[in-house]
Amino acid sequence: MMDATYPDEKLMQAYARGDLRAFDTLYARSRGMLYRYILRSVADRAVADELFQETWSRLIAARERYRVEAKFTTWLLQIAHNLVVDHFRRCRPQAGAEETETVMRELDAPESDRPEQALSDFEERRRLQVALDDLPAEQREAFVLRMESGLGLAEIAQLTGTGQETVKSRLRYAFAKIRERLAE
Repeated sequence: MMDATYPDEKLMQAYARGDLRAFDTLYARSRGMLYRYILRSVADRAVADELFQETWSRLIAARERYRVEAKFTTWLLQIAHNLVVDHFRRCRPQAGAEETETVMRELDAPESDRPEQALSDFEERRRLQVALDDLPAEQREAFVLRMESGLGLAEIAQLTGTGQETVKSRLRYAFAKIRERLAE
């Protein structure tokens, strides 16, 4: 029996050997992080749903070839990243800020009963999403991987196929632009 501290990499190896409970645990641990990454990358719920499912399908198909060469989440996000890139190659238009706001409102519905707090929370999320939408794609991707997925510089560099100094620069510019935009 696997407890909550069992590493993701060991769970993936167990799943590759046929342990379906290991997959269930991996899915439960990773689904929120993965979906948020994809949704923030494509800003369209229907496309995010499709890419989310395709990411898991690819993981299932590749389970027997899985090797521990990086963190499991890095490997999973690499699959998702490749699917996002392929999606943008196929069709360039993205959802507008209005649709993104609707999705963010649904995903992060405030639990507070106080309307003024709900309005404040909504406005803050809307301003952040607009600031993210204004970033160049490379900066937005680095920011989302760092903040949503908690990846470090080396992991982001590996995932995006860029150098660590490039990632550091993209993050620095992204944080500066977001701070400036939110201060307005």
